[in-house]
Amino acid sequence: MQISNCKSLIAVGFTLCLTAQSVNAETLRLLTWGGYAPKTVVDMFKAETGIDVEVTKSNNEDMIAKLSATRGGGFDLVQPSQDRIASAQAEFNIYKPIDLSKIENKLFVTSMLDSTLKSSMYDGKPYGVPHIWGTSGLIVNSEKAADVKDYADLCNDAYKGKVTYRLKRPTLIAFAFSMGLDPFAAYNDPVEYEKIMLQVQDKLISCKGNVKAYWSGGDAMKNLMRSDETVAAMAWDAGGWQLHDDNKAINFVAPTSGALGWIDAFVIPRKSKNEAAAYKWINFVMQPKIAALITDSAGNFTASKGADEFVNAPLRAKYQSSFDTASVDNIKWYPPVPAGLEIIEGKVLDRVKAAK
Repeated sequence: MQISNCKSLIAVGFTLCLTAQSVNAETLRLLTWGGYAPKTVVDMFKAETGIDVEVTKSNNEDMIAKLSATRGGGFDLVQPSQDRIASAQAEFNIYKPIDLSKIENKLFVTSMLDSTLKSSMYDGKPYGVPHIWGTSGLIVNSEKAADVKDYADLCNDAYKGKVTYRLKRPTLIAFAFSMGLDPFAAYNDPVEYEKIMLQVQDKLISCKGNVKAYWSGGDAMKNLMRSDETVAAMAWDAGGWQLHDDNKAINFVAPTSGALGWIDAFVIPRKSKNEAAAYKWINFVMQPKIAALITDSAGNFTASKGADEFVNAPLRAKYQSSFDTASVDNIKWYPPVPAGLEIIEGKVLDRVKAAK
């Protein structure tokens, strides 16, 4: 009897142990952008691995705020842009290095993998691998704003109350380039960088009369363009291609001073509780056919090698209508943001917002 009870207790304990392990292993907490984890892909991942994916939609600023508040806790995998990784790690210590032995390198476009590993390097270790890439530039109604070719053209007198852009750091960077300045070259010189930002500040304040609204969400921007309340915008390429489906006169335009290129990466938070599931998700979604489903959902291409072959033909055609070889070569890829620059930018944005 005692032996039987002992066996029962052992069995119960073993079962409880397995149950605890399965609870830990059955959910991946993913902090990502809208469209990056479509339900179809989440369901396919669960069918293959048995792991649920709990998706929280976010953006760069919110991701860093959430992780810095918890010292790297609350999520198992996050997707900040590659230029936000090293600086956030240096300031907040919220990530852990990528274990490259757990990444299937063959799934990635080599140049993008190398670029992201380099840009996410901190203290001699890489902290991110690439996922989705794209650009921001101009969305133009060619029937009503055909002469808008660069960011500064949004300030032309002909477009009073007819343009929209965000009050965010990409706008500051974009206007600097269109004014003949090079903000990236000044990244390691805060004094020079502030001088550039002050010139941009004056430009954006003088341009306030042209702004119908500072958009904060992609849907708001698209509604402004669809309704003809605005005829030109600064926004992401995918938004322009989506608008082109509704109105052939509207499309994404690569600015003459260069579109701004970004890569959203995969990064492991320092207090991830399900690191194994995070690596499984990375390798799963980088498979070409799976990556193509994400491109169809998000509207942007991925760093998955060979995925272009499976992306829908209309999206490929829209990409080709916006970019020729020269405009691709002219893309300004975001380098890592040194600590302190966002303080300068934040003050500039506050002053632009407050200006009458």
